[in-house]
Amino acid sequence: MRTLITFIVIIALVIIGVVWYKWSYAPIAQPTNSPGEGTITTLPLQTIVVTGADFTYNPKEIRVKQGDTVKIAFNSVGGLHDWIVDGFNARTARLQSGQSETIEFVASKTGTFEYYCSVGSHRQMGMVGKLIVE
Repeated sequence: MRTLITFIVIIALVIIGVVWYKWSYAPIAQPTNSPGEGTITTLPLQTIVVTGADFTYNPKEIRVKQGDTVKIAFNSVGGLHDWIVDGFNARTARLQSGQSETIEFVASKTGTFEYYCSVGSHRQMGMVGKLIVE
């Protein structure tokens, strides 16, 4: 009888451990970046690194799923830049070369949203990109 109770307790602990592990450590896929295309596709809670320099962003296009928490790590190189997407009221501060800032927002609606730099005429000179929420 004692052996049976010990066996049941061990099985229960193993099941609880497996369930806890699956919920706690769900895998997060790495972003895919097709060479030359400048597109990043993410899964929930993925950090996207965006670089702003010389009137351009890298990447020029970001794809996420509706409901994803989008975390942008913006790095300014080669001048004063910021990163803004009006559709989600998300923005970084204006950053000098070598500075970075991370912001987070929820992609709560689908569509294509322009992100841009608001410094001077950077937007008009092509410092824009697309955030596509599917």
